[in-house]
Amino acid sequence: MLNAYIKTTEALKRLRTDKDGVVSFEYIIVAACIVAVVIAVFKTDTSISSALAGGITKISAKMAGL
Repeated sequence: MLNAYIKTTEALKRLRTDKDGVVSFEYIIVAACIVAVVIAVFKTDTSISSALAGGITKISAKMAGL
């Protein structure tokens, strides 16, 4: 029982001092914010979404002709 307690305590100490997880979490937050902004722009501004759809259509047509 004491061995399990010591292992758990050591694991929690390593978790508190590990800063890599915090950086990964910050990247996830930034990515979520970027996705939210992109979704908001494409929902409100139809010129951007229609230009993007037109570009994808042209690219698809050119690739289908190859």
